[in-house]
Amino acid sequence: MIMARRMTLEGAHVKAVFEIMPYPSGLPRNIEQCLNDYGIPLYLSHTVTDIHGKTRLEGITVSKVDENLKPVPGTEQEIACDTLILSVGLIPENELSIDAGVELDPRTRGAVVDENFQTSVPGIFAAGNVLHVHDLVDFVSMEAESLADSAAAYIENGGFAPCGLLVKAGEGIGHTIPQKISGTKDITLSMRPSRQFKDAAVAVSQNGTVIARKKMKKAIPAEMIELSIKKETLSDKGDLEVSIEC
Repeated sequence: MIMARRMTLEGAHVKAVFEIMPYPSGLPRNIEQCLNDYGIPLYLSHTVTDIHGKTRLEGITVSKVDENLKPVPGTEQEIACDTLILSVGLIPENELSIDAGVELDPRTRGAVVDENFQTSVPGIFAAGNVLHVHDLVDFVSMEAESLADSAAAYIENGGFAPCGLLVKAGEGIGHTIPQKISGTKDITLSMRPSRQFKDAAVAVSQNGTVIARKKMKKAIPAEMIELSIKKETLSDKGDLEVSIEC
């Protein structure tokens, strides 16, 4: 969506933006500021199924997709164009993490960290987009500040208490950060919904009891959710599960 606006400002005629999901994967503000403000239509549940041209792009074929994201026969639409830009998402740069032997989370493709932003290798910390892709730079800055405090504490104290409790992604949650906690200090959980929800709540449970809940008018994968939990509500025994209630 940002590239659609940029191309328009540079003099190109952007015919449309096509999204394979049934909901926008970008931020609502980008829909308004990058598409609606410039009269660029957004088609949901659509994908490119063919590209035409040899030495130069001459057009594309776009099709609707079903609930399994498979193209629906008979919905093909040909669009004449000379440029196609594909948005394929972002993944953390984790080459250094791999070389250092850091455990990676298959969902975020970034490092597995505890409440101190420490990875599986003692003394190595991760935050920001190397940990998981953020939608706002504010969250990156806040994580970096927390990481700096943790790194200083690690040097001063020679390490941290074990973080033996897992934070599990339950119904409606794609992933959570951190993935491990001690249960002995205040924590802030960062998470992304796995799909779109309306009039929902994020609930955190431990030992069968909901210890924190945050109500929301909507929850979308494009917007990261943060939820703070006080240590007084935590137990040092029992894994946590984060889920979305409708």
